Amino acid sequence: MASSLLRPGSLPNLSGTKTVRGTYFVQTWGCQMNEEDSEQMGLYLQSLGFVKASSPFEAHVVLLNTCSVRKKPEDKAFSFLGELRPFKAARPDMVIGVAGCMAQLRADEIKRRNPHVDFVVGTAQVASIPGLVEEVLQKRRFIKRMELPERKGAVVTEVPQRHVERGGKLKAFVPIQYGCDKFCTFCIVPTTRGRERSRPTEHIVEEVRRLAELGTKEVTLLGQTVNSYGKNLAEGRVPFSQLLRLLAGVPGIERLRYTSPYPRDFKDDLIEAIRDVPQVMEHCHMPLQAGDDGLLSRMKRVYTVESFAQIVNGLREAVPWIGLTTDIIVGFPGETDSEFQATLAAMERFRFDGAFMFRYSPRPGTPAAEMTQVATRVSGLRLEKLIETQHRIQLEKNEALVGQEFEVLVEGPTPKNPSLLQGYSRCFRMLHFPGDSGLKGSLVTVRATEPHLWGLVGTV
Repeated sequence: MASSLLRPGSLPNLSGTKTVRGTYFVQTWGCQMNEEDSEQMGLYLQSLGFVKASSPFEAHVVLLNTCSVRKKPEDKAFSFLGELRPFKAARPDMVIGVAGCMAQLRADEIKRRNPHVDFVVGTAQVASIPGLVEEVLQKRRFIKRMELPERKGAVVTEVPQRHVERGGKLKAFVPIQYGCDKFCTFCIVPTTRGRERSRPTEHIVEEVRRLAELGTKEVTLLGQTVNSYGKNLAEGRVPFSQLLRLLAGVPGIERLRYTSPYPRDFKDDLIEAIRDVPQVMEHCHMPLQAGDDGLLSRMKRVYTVESFAQIVNGLREAVPWIGLTTDIIVGFPGETDSEFQATLAAMERFRFDGAFMFRYSPRPGTPAAEMTQVATRVSGLRLEKLIETQHRIQLEKNEALVGQEFEVLVEGPTPKNPSLLQGYSRCFRMLHFPGDSGLKGSLVTVRATEPHLWGLVGTV
């Protein structure tokens, strides 16, 4: 077991000598935004004098960064809290906090089912975690901090504070937008993360500049509907394509990616940026969600299959080798067999390079949860058919790429086979290839020699 937690006051001013106060562990479920939030949580705890632990069961401070997009990650979070209970009983000075989307929705239930939790913090309150940890250590009382920032009218009045002094790494996530205004009937995000709020452009540029100085070469911009960035800035509208061009001018940044754009907000200026700006990668992950207009209407997606097709055609005409990936939901309430067949037909039509495919999961508090649900057996069979279709298409597309050459940013050895290196192409194909570990961080040209479902094997 870890030693007792050092009490507040043991850490001098951070401008002086740092004293290690204990260890921390952040357990994360969910999307890239959650991954980035978890990194922020770790940085804040490090600023208090805590160092990262290898196990949550020996850490002095344990944070759970939760997800509510589907039921499964919620179940995992509650199970994990149960596992922590005996460790908290053995070490009462252990601090347990719950953050993220599930925390935003179910704070009272979390505390009721898990009295050993010390604090619950909402999605917009990450910067308050250091103060919450200190308060728990001093007063040993439960704390809840759930406020979401307001957006008064069309102008942002508050965006989350960020800890930007992080260590150097090859690839980094940078949020440019928080919340969402789309209110799709299946989605809980507007409730868990609030109304859409864009970060000031100069804050984003400065953060990316700082990352580049620390050695970051690839930045992925994050937002629920990332291409709607800039609509509600006090400084005036800044189109997403303009932000990409500004960031492309930051010295040291060689690759820019982003996720996920919303089809209705996808304009020609973004296609032009993908085509014309070398730092903007030729890959676009754009959620289709369903291939039937009736389904899309019930989802409140506010576009049609044909308007989606116009974007796909425009992208492939401008950049023929572009990688296109998507999200698909199967078994949405009321989905008929003919509507599902239309989604299968859309997959054949668009031939995506990859897809995240999910069975619909009712989210309490959303309109879709009150609709007539599809039988689990039926949606399960449909998901199997969808996955089978997409995997066939994916492998066919990868087979067609054998012999072609790709620019790859070398990330280092593959986890399963250290004798091979790995990295992504500009069009977001994962490539594995033999090479010296000293190539990490370099851009190399790799010729594809062998196709696989999830990528390609090649040689430098």
